[in-house]
Amino acid sequence: MEQPEEIFVLNKRVRLLQPPKGFRTSLDSVMLAAACPAKQDDHVLDMGAGVGGAAFCLFKRVGCAVTGIELQPGYASLAQQNVPLNDAIGKVQFIQSDIRNYKSDTPFDHVICNPPYFEAGGHTISPDALRAQALGHQDETMSVKDWVDAGFKNLRSGGSLIMIHQASMTDDIIQALGRRFGAVEIIPLWPRLGEAAKRVIVRARKDRQTPCTLHPGLVLHEAGGSYTPETDGILRDMAPLT
Repeated sequence: MEQPEEIFVLNKRVRLLQPPKGFRTSLDSVMLAAACPAKQDDHVLDMGAGVGGAAFCLFKRVGCAVTGIELQPGYASLAQQNVPLNDAIGKVQFIQSDIRNYKSDTPFDHVICNPPYFEAGGHTISPDALRAQALGHQDETMSVKDWVDAGFKNLRSGGSLIMIHQASMTDDIIQALGRRFGAVEIIPLWPRLGEAAKRVIVRARKDRQTPCTLHPGLVLHEAGGSYTPETDGILRDMAPLT
């Protein structure tokens, strides 16, 4: 892996080393962390953690413990290097593993995940191996259901699964949740007022039967391109996304 670059998010509260190519920490990671209803004493599992963008954003906002699972050894190594950079020793840790194989002895209070945005077979594989694996499942047997299944087996009863994905995948996510989850909340992320949502956050509770809620969602940008006050509050002031 090439020499990592250093970036900052959450108004420089979070410091990250990440590779110059491949998966990039983005607004999605911050939004995912903001949507997690964790409390200070909770333990959260971050599946597909990358270099820890969502994990550290959540830790800085709440102070909870976070365990990240990352398939790529290079990303997992950088994520672990980011622990002391964010004063998270003893609170945040990362494990190199396939999410399908990982099973914790103690169930987590919440699970967050930002799956690849392209299903296997639906796109051209990138010549950059790391980017290809970050953007789409090179394992043709893996789907969004595998992410939901992995979350289910590592959650306590009543715990929440929070996923950010393409809006076009909403029906696939709901189908994968099945009857194992309830109290499903759908939060669209609108690029601008009047434009179709490109991203959606789905929250659901294990072993619940409560009906689904469709939230008004969040408009990310003003017409001129600047962030809306609500989005700016999340990105700069660590406001939760409720």
